Amino acid sequence: MDFDESIDRRNTHSEKWDSMETRYGVSANDGIPMWIADMDFRPPQVVQDALSNMLAHGVYGYFGDQNDYLNSIQWWMKHRHGWNVPRSGIFTTHGLVNGTAMCIDTFTDPGDGVILFTPVYHSFAKVIVANNRQVVEMELVNNNGRYEMDFDTYDAVIPTNARMVVLCSPHNPGGRVWTRAELEQLAAFVRRHDLILVSDEIHHDLTFGIKHTPMALIEGIKDQLIMMTATTKTFNIAGGHVGNVIIESPDLRDRFAKRMTALGLSPNAFGLHMATAAYSEGGATWLDALVKYLDGNRKLFDAGINAIPGLKSMQLEATYLAWVDFSRTGMAKEDFTARVENSAKIAVNYGPTFGSGGEQFLRFNIGTTRANIELAVAKLQAAFKDLQ
Repeated sequence: MDFDESIDRRNTHSEKWDSMETRYGVSANDGIPMWIADMDFRPPQVVQDALSNMLAHGVYGYFGDQNDYLNSIQWWMKHRHGWNVPRSGIFTTHGLVNGTAMCIDTFTDPGDGVILFTPVYHSFAKVIVANNRQVVEMELVNNNGRYEMDFDTYDAVIPTNARMVVLCSPHNPGGRVWTRAELEQLAAFVRRHDLILVSDEIHHDLTFGIKHTPMALIEGIKDQLIMMTATTKTFNIAGGHVGNVIIESPDLRDRFAKRMTALGLSPNAFGLHMATAAYSEGGATWLDALVKYLDGNRKLFDAGINAIPGLKSMQLEATYLAWVDFSRTGMAKEDFTARVENSAKIAVNYGPTFGSGGEQFLRFNIGTTRANIELAVAKLQAAFKDLQ
């Protein structure tokens, strides 16, 4: 578990590295990719071993007998999150963006409104629009650098066509771990307005000293709840494209199963082997070391960013995605973005793509080596040196 190892990912069909120049004009030869959410680390050895066993066998047929796979999910959720997952409620999708799209397709109709608490993960809005549904933005309150939900306001503005709400828990890009009290308020909001709640909890293993509460543990919401989890962000195996939609409601479960059958969807064997291996004692040991390392990156990055007048990095409670506020620089977003890309030569995600409330922000991926974090901080401080 040498997270300091520098692994050359260039020319390996890595979207993060090999698409950076096309997307941002930042060369992989001297730039730092801090945009797309995958990490520059190898996964746990148990995952590598699982793939090695597949290669040694040499036959890549359809995946059958999912007992080990399902057992691993149940074991992980019980031991890491205190959640007893019903075996019959586990569906496997082609990642959680696919899972979100499937939920929108199954449980809403064209023209229906889907609520997002913005700013939030940009792919949600993309699949809502692509499915001919309406994005309903309900902006989070930025309370002194900490996002909060304001249900009094949301109650007053909710449109009559709203049918679903998609929650990001923990929150991407703000890094919040929602408290049980906040989740209970959300559950009450969902019940009041007869909504379907899709809870994307892909980052739930990547928390820094704050306990994540699965939405499934909140009382009185299971008949309206769809949970989404995955190994992909936790263990840096996003290329496996495997996620889980977990539904306890028999009615919602039957509707989702029917839609899965209608579309002829089934998972790929490589992703299932990786996920099964990751949800294990070996995966847990690796994860504990990873979170400790990411915590060090978080502290180093925040200290460096917050030392630049006009910049403020939100306090991360979870994820490896730092959300930096440039509003106090007095610069237009085009100007501070140009400094990051052209002067510091760092590729980042643009705040406006996350919806209302993100206009003066940029998102930085700190899931990389400590040396890259140190270099990025130095480059950013140089790019904004006139403010210091």
